[in-house]
Formats: sequence, structure tokens, C-alpha cells
Amino acid sequence: MNRSRLGLLAVLLALAGAFFAFDLQQWFSLENLQERHDAFEALYRERPALVLAAFFAAYVAVAALSLPGAAVMTLAGGALFGLVTATVVVSFASSIGATLAFLAGRFLFRDAVTARFGERLKAIDAGIARDGAFYLFTLRLVPLFPFFAVNLVMALTRMKVVTFYWVSQLGMLAGTIAYVNAGTQLAHLRSAQDILSPGLVGSLVAVGVMPLLAKRLVDAMRARRVYAGWRRPARFDRNLVVIGAGAAGLVSAYLGATVRARVTLVEKHLMGGDCLNTGCVPSKALLRTARFLSDVRRAPEFGIRSATVEFEFAEVMARVRRVIRDIEPHDSVARYTALGVECLEGEARIVSPWAVEVRTPTGTRTLTTRAIIVATGARPVLPSIPGIEAVGCLTSETVWDLTTLPGRLLVLGGGPIGVELAQAFSRLGARVTLVESQARLLAREDPEVSDLVQARFREEGIDVRLGHRAIRFAIEGEGRVLHAVGDVGEVCIPFDQVLCATGRVARTSGFGLEALGIPVTPAGTIEVNAAMATRYPNIFACGDVAGPYQFTHTAAHAAWYAAVNALFGWARTFRADFSVVPRATFTDPEVARVGLNETEALAQGIAHEVTRYDLDDLDRAIADSEARGLVKVLTVPGRDRILGVTIVGAHAAEVITEFVAAMRHGHGLGRILGTIHIYPTFAEAGKYVAGNWRKARAPVRLLGWLERYHAWRRG
Repeated sequence: MNRSRLGLLAVLLALAGAFFAFDLQQWFSLENLQERHDAFEALYRERPALVLAAFFAAYVAVAALSLPGAAVMTLAGGALFGLVTATVVVSFASSIGATLAFLAGRFLFRDAVTARFGERLKAIDAGIARDGAFYLFTLRLVPLFPFFAVNLVMALTRMKVVTFYWVSQLGMLAGTIAYVNAGTQLAHLRSAQDILSPGLVGSLVAVGVMPLLAKRLVDAMRARRVYAGWRRPARFDRNLVVIGAGAAGLVSAYLGATVRARVTLVEKHLMGGDCLNTGCVPSKALLRTARFLSDVRRAPEFGIRSATVEFEFAEVMARVRRVIRDIEPHDSVARYTALGVECLEGEARIVSPWAVEVRTPTGTRTLTTRAIIVATGARPVLPSIPGIEAVGCLTSETVWDLTTLPGRLLVLGGGPIGVELAQAFSRLGARVTLVESQARLLAREDPEVSDLVQARFREEGIDVRLGHRAIRFAIEGEGRVLHAVGDVGEVCIPFDQVLCATGRVARTSGFGLEALGIPVTPAGTIEVNAAMATRYPNIFACGDVAGPYQFTHTAAHAAWYAAVNALFGWARTFRADFSVVPRATFTDPEVARVGLNETEALAQGIAHEVTRYDLDDLDRAIADSEARGLVKVLTVPGRDRILGVTIVGAHAAEVITEFVAAMRHGHGLGRILGTIHIYPTFAEAGKYVAGNWRKARAPVRLLGWLERYHAWRRG
């Protein structure tokens, strides 16, 4: 805390201390007010302006310093000035005092709180920006919430000062009138509690519900404007139409069918979407084969003198397709039809907020529906590099069509998809060159994480070109080449096939969003609110097409909110929670993370402590010849609260689940340390990193005393 903050805090504490030290609170008692009522009235008749000014200034000071006595002063105002004058004076004085307290709280505490809870405050600030005035209005109307606490809590948010002032003045008006009116009946009051009779409190609580009803009314008016020009059907064929049968679409349809809604699921290509057909499932099947080949080459590490293996790449890819077929029934038309979902193969187009036109092989149908969920996923994006069309380019969608192993594979992109496939094809026997424009692989992870993965790649013979920017492709002679610029200037990289893994973009065009005026974000995803709704309250989007993450597990998570709000949002709206989202990159070693990493914490200025455990010390890792990697945990300084966890090593994606559960339910490393872990397992790494955290906080002085105590006991 800097000098100016310390100075202000000292002044405020001194004023508050003087208030109690000089027993000034006696002047703010109902008994004193009743005793001196006649004298105050006489003074007010003689010098009304002076009394009003003094009362106003005193009220502002009491409210600004959050001192007891504001309620009695309100009574006094009613008794001295009458209902109208006192209401005006108290209303402005209380609002100004509250605003001064708000500003002082923001100046003293906002930066410190942001440093510790920056990520959580982002979500709160977003809510305040959207509905803060309603929240504050409700709190001001209900006298059960201490106003000084409301001032402080709002000070920690990004609410505008002007908004805080006018909402406070308006929100406190009902309570002010009630207290002032009670003050006009001062002679009949025996205690301040008499003012808040159960009936009055009930009335004020009922008034407190008014902002919520007003919000519903405002939402209805907004919806009316959005729907203007569209003709709403008198009745609907369906409760829900889902466009896209990937992870998000399947979960949405499943949930709708579970609650017996009439649901239609439209998919123009393959059930299961990218995850089943071109993403998670085929890539992990390929990685498993590649891992087996790597283990064979490492045979001496396992006490085996030599081992060889024979395989054909076409047979490996046949196995990948077989794995897809084995999992297909989980996402099949037959299964979802049995669940009660109508599955249509065709291209869907939203033609009105309540109608979807589906072009099927047998003709075009128009479905009317109360709600629509868009779950059209994302597709690979090709970089705009000259010559890329001439050389042909594989993507994460088309690479599975290969039946011949490329002799020289060029991979563009060092993100999760690029590094997974680069390592897999290298282990299958291709000579792989990976080109990444940034200074390290997996640039969103911490530097030591990137270093561990890169070191493994170099050991396995992958040519990693970091800091290289692709400038053009060309066909030179009989071969294909990439020209790139790196630290040493322009280089020429020959290849047989190129795999572009430079990102994915949401599929937002071709199904009617433009005609409805549904906007997209700067990131290219459909713009949705916390309920996963678009600008039309009955049209929702979830999964890769809406973000904020492009993971199968977050698509399924968001789909729950979209489906429930689509079907039951008229009664209650659920806000999607993305506060604890795990992710994994399935390289060898695996990389898994949840929450903040150290790089992000430093960039955002979030105070943190780092605890680390290296897997070369873990018994199971040593036994499995996998003794490389680390567990790194970020915690709040001085508290047992986890901000984020990064794990690099074998089975990282499984080991991190314990930390995901801990963060989701507010548990810390102390709980993990107190949990029995099976020996020997990789999961014990969680216990050991928690032990390192505890060890770093050992009570050194107490241990010294215990050492002397035990020495004394030995005699």
C-alpha cells in the first residue's frame, strides 16, 4: 500500500476512533433525540439554513465513515424538517456519503483485491457491466443488507461512480421515506427497531423484488424489438431443433430427449462431428500406435536387449478407421432415434427465429420450433501463404485419408494439433520438420513446459524450426519446397506433404445467421451471453462455434446450459460457468493444465506462489522409465487456494483430474495432502507437490522449540 493510501486510511481510522473515543455515539441515540427534540426545534426555527447545512454535513460524514447513527439521524430529520424537506436532505446526504465511502473503498482496496483475485473479478465485472444497476438497486431497496457493506463490495468492482450514485439515490428513496415518516412520529417510538416492523420489512423486501420484475419486463421489451418484423407461429412442431451433431449438438439433443421434449437433430455430414471422425478419436488412436513403436525402440530401457516390429502404414490407418467404427454407435442415428430424437440428414437454414428449413436427400422440409441450438463446430483454417494451393495441403480433417506414409512431412504450426501429429508421424517413420513462427512450441504454456516437449522432439529426430515465418510455397524441379524466414535469413525446406495446423475457425456461415442479424465476435465465434443465447432469446449456440474454448469437454459443458435454457429459460436462466476448465496436449510427455499458469499470472499481475515437484523423484515414474516432467501449482500467497496447475509427464491428463476437482469445489493442497493415494501411482505426484507446499510453510520457530523439548525429554 503506497503512502497516499496509508495516509487516507490513517485519517479515516483517526476520525472513526475519535467518534468512539469521545463517546459521540451518545448523540446518535433515540433517547437523546427525544430528550433534545424541543431544543433542536427551537434552534431550527431561529436559524433554519444553518441547521439544515450542519445536519447535511454531519449526515454526509456519518455515511462516508460508515459510522452508526444514520438511522437515528434520518428520524431526527423527519422530526425537525417534516416529511418532504427531510426526505430531500437525507436522500442527497446519504447518497453523497455512500459515494464517498465507495470512492475511498475503491482507492484503498481495489488494486490489492485485483492482484489476488483478478480472474474471478473479471467475471464479476462482466456481470456488473451488464446488470450492476439492477443488483445495486435491489440491495438498496432491502434494508436487510448493511449499506456500508454494499458500498465496499461495489467499490471492488468496475461500476461507474455516476451509476453508483444515481442508483443509490433512487434505491434508498423508499427506505428513506419510511424512516423519515417514522421520525415525524418521534414521540411514539420507543426504539429504532420499532421502525422495522415485520410488515414494513416485508413491504420493503417486496419492493426489492421490483428490480427483478423490471428486468424481466425490460428483457421482454428487448425481445419484442428483436422479434419485430417476424411472424411467430401459432403453434410449434417441435420444442427444440439442434443444428450440428458434434459433441455440443449430441449433448443438447440428448438432454432435450431426456426431459421428453420433441427434438430434431440435423447433421449434413457425419454424426459425431469432428471429434469422432477427424479429431479426438482418430488422433488418439494414431498416437497409441505411435507410442507403441516408440516403446519398441526404447526396448533396452526396459531390460530387453533388442526388439523389432514390422508394420504397414495403410494398416495403421485402417486401425484408426476401425476405432472410429467401434465408437460410432455411441453417436449413431440408431442410438439417438431410440432415445426419442428425430435425426435428419441434410443442410439446415434458419429462416425465422422459430423456423428451420432442412434440405434433405428426399426434399426440403420446414420445421417450426420454440427454440434452436446452433452447434456447427469449427473447421481448420488455411494460412494465406502464396503457392499453398499449388502444393496441396493436408489439415486435421483430411490427413486421415492418407494411405501412404509421407517420406518428408512438413508441419506448419506448433500448437496442440501440430505437435501431436508431428510426433505421431515421426514415430511412424516420416522425416518431420515442424515450422513455428513463435519462439517456442506450445506458446500458451510456461517456457519450461515448452522446453521439455521440444527436448523430447529433438531426441526423436524431429527438425523443429522455431521463429520461422513461412513466406511462400513453390514447386521447384520435381519437388515441393517451403521458403521461410528465420533468424539466419531465408531458408528452403523441401517436403513431400504439408500439414497445416495453424488454427481453427468457427462455422458461422451458410445456415441463416446473416439474415437474422446474429452477430459474431472479433474471434469469429457466434456472440452469445452467459446463458449461451444469441440476440434472439430462443436461439442458442454452443461448442466450438460459440467458444470460448474449442474442446470437446467444454462443448458438452456449454451444451447443458444451452439445452436447459432453451427448454426452461422462461422460468429460470442458468449462466454457463467456465471458471475451471482443464486442457491437455497428448504429446509424449503429455501436457495438462487447469487454471492459470505462471506466464499468465505474471502478465496479468496476479500475485501468486509457485510450488513444484519433479517427476524424476516419483517411484512409479522411475519404475516405468518415465522419470521426466513436473507438477507446478500456483496458489494465492499465504492461503491454501489453488490458482492453477500445470503437469508435464506420463498420464498428465489423468493426474490433473484431482486438481480440477479441488479447484471446482474450493479445496486446497491441504485436502490433497490429507487424501490417501494408492502406491505406486502417478497420482501420488499430487500428494508430493502438496507436501512440498506444506514443507515450505513449516513453522520453523515451533520446530526449533520441539527439538529442544525432545532433547529435554531424552535427559
